[in-house]
Amino acid sequence: MAGSHGDQRPERRFCFCPWTRTPNGSREGKMPSAGLEAGSNKVDVAIDLGNPLLNRTVDGFLKIGAVGACRVVAEDAFDCIHRGDISKRQLEETLKKMCKEGAYWGAVAGVYVGMEYGVERARGDRDWKNALIGGIATGALVSAASNNKGNKIAQDAITGGAIATAVEFINYLT
Repeated sequence: MAGSHGDQRPERRFCFCPWTRTPNGSREGKMPSAGLEAGSNKVDVAIDLGNPLLNRTVDGFLKIGAVGACRVVAEDAFDCIHRGDISKRQLEETLKKMCKEGAYWGAVAGVYVGMEYGVERARGDRDWKNALIGGIATGALVSAASNNKGNKIAQDAITGGAIATAVEFINYLT
């Protein structure tokens, strides 16, 4: 009988390498992970690349890359509903855009997370200044990789630092 005390299904976990928990319950090492839950069944997957920098970078890439891909789906779904039709060609174009946007935003997030972690390791402190420096470095790097020059790179560096610092302060509030 479902719901009785003797018939509880165990939680299923598939991990390549389990992460450790700190005394306050947070994950140490921050391995890239994903989960799927349906009813009382739950599956968690974690990947350990053997290096905290790589783990965090891949985690940022996967999470924000998925957000970028979902944004494309939402925009294209809205366009299809607005037009009232859909075709195989439109689906193929949406898939291409999902891959492109997901890879772009995932790469930007991966660079930022890697920069922030590197700054944290170099400074030996974990505070908002790491986000500021990581955001500045990421903004400048992404801008330079986009073939921007001079003042535009500086503007993008300032924007990256401001956004990263604002997000860090917002995280302090929650």
